[in-house]
Amino acid sequence: MPLPAGTGLDRRSFLLRSIGAAVAVYGAAAVPWRLLDEGVAAAASSAQNRVLVSIFLEGGIDSISVLFPGSDPLYRRLRPRLALAPDTGTAFAEDPRLRWHPAAGGLSALHAEGRVATLPAVGYTRSDQSHFTSRHFYEVGATSAELRTGWLGRYLDRVGSPDNPLQGLSLGGTLSPALAAARVPVAAIESADEYTFQAPGVEAAVLGRLREALAELARAPTTDPALRRARAVAGQSEALRGALVPFAADRADPGSASYPESRDPFPRRLASLASMLAAGLPIRCVALSAPGQYDTHNDQPTALDRGLRLTSESLLAFQRDLEARGVADRVLTLVWSEFGRRAQENASRGTDHGAAGIGFLIGSRVRGQLIGEYPGLAGLDENGNLRPTSDFRGLYAAILEQWLETEAGAIIPAAGAFARPSILR
Repeated sequence: MPLPAGTGLDRRSFLLRSIGAAVAVYGAAAVPWRLLDEGVAAAASSAQNRVLVSIFLEGGIDSISVLFPGSDPLYRRLRPRLALAPDTGTAFAEDPRLRWHPAAGGLSALHAEGRVATLPAVGYTRSDQSHFTSRHFYEVGATSAELRTGWLGRYLDRVGSPDNPLQGLSLGGTLSPALAAARVPVAAIESADEYTFQAPGVEAAVLGRLREALAELARAPTTDPALRRARAVAGQSEALRGALVPFAADRADPGSASYPESRDPFPRRLASLASMLAAGLPIRCVALSAPGQYDTHNDQPTALDRGLRLTSESLLAFQRDLEARGVADRVLTLVWSEFGRRAQENASRGTDHGAAGIGFLIGSRVRGQLIGEYPGLAGLDENGNLRPTSDFRGLYAAILEQWLETEAGAIIPAAGAFARPSILR
C-alpha cells in the first residue's frame, strides 16, 4: 500500500493577518513568516490566475447509477433490485442510452447549460481496485506507488512562489495529497467562515469583554519577553477574528446563490471559497472532499442518493455563486473518484469495487461534451467492470496544458503517451 503523497512534509501554523486566514502551512520550514506574509500580500495585489478546484468523491462512486442505461435489458438483468426505473431522472442529451440519477439534478441542470463535460468511463488499464492504491494514483498523476508529491503540487513547484502558501489550498484542515509539493509552501484551512474567537464555558456577553481585554493587552508596552509574545498572540488573534468577519457564513455576500442547508461542511466550504476568490486571494489550486461515502457495498440506494444529492446541489450553487460574483471565467472544477463499481449487484443491495468510473469538469469555459464514450454493458472486462474509454492522465495533461497553460510533460510521467481531450470552448 503506497504512502500518501506529502507524508513527512513539515507542517507549521500561520496566522495570515494581511488577508484573514488561519492556515497550516506545509513545506515552508525555511521561509520566515514575515516573507510569507509579504509574499501573499504581493500575490494578492495581482491575483488573476486561473483556478482549478479538485473535488474528491470518496469511496468509488457508482458511475452506472449516476448515469444509468435505463432501457438496457442487460442493466436490469445485472441489477434486478438496484436498477432505476427507465423514466426516472432526466435524459442525458449526449447519449440516448443514458439518464441522470434523480439525485444528480444540479449536475443535470449545469450539463443542460453546456457547463459540464462528462467522463462516463474514466480510469486506467488494469485497474488496481484498491481504495488506497487507486486514490494514490489519481493524486500523484501516475500509476506509481513511489511518487511522494501530488500532481498539483508538482504544478505549483513549477509555476508557484516560495512565499505564497495560498497558491495551493486544502479545504478540510489537513493536506490533500494531490497538493503535496516539494519546493513551495501550500496551506490547509477548515473554512474561512469557521474561524472565531471563543473560550470553553464562557458566554457570549463575557467574550466581548474578554476580547476588549485582549486588545488592551496587545497595546500594552512591555520589555518582558514572555509578555511581549503574549501581547503579539493576543493582537494577532483579535485582528484575525476581525479580518475574517466578511467571510462568515451569515455575513458574506452570497450573490444570487442559494447553497443547500446541511450539517456537512461542504456547502459552507464552497461558499467560503467563492468569497475568497471574489476577494482576490492569490489561489491557484484548491482540493476538498465532497459529502457522502460512496463505498456502497450494501444498501446502496440510500447512501448514494443522500451524498450525491447534497454534492450535486452544492456544485450548482457554487457555479451560480461564481457567476454572480463575476469570477466564473477564472474557475474550473474537476470532480473525480478513485474507481467505479461492479456492474452486477451483490447480495447486500450494493455493488463492489469496479474499474472505470465517472468524472466531471464544470465551468463557464468548459466545452460541455462527452470525454470518451459510454462503453455499454455488453463489453465488460473479465471481472465484470466497465472498461475505461478515457485515461485520467490524459485528462490531467489537458487540464495542465489547456487550462493552466503549462507543459504537462514536466508534471505527468510519460504524458506523451496519453491522448488529450479538448476541454475548453
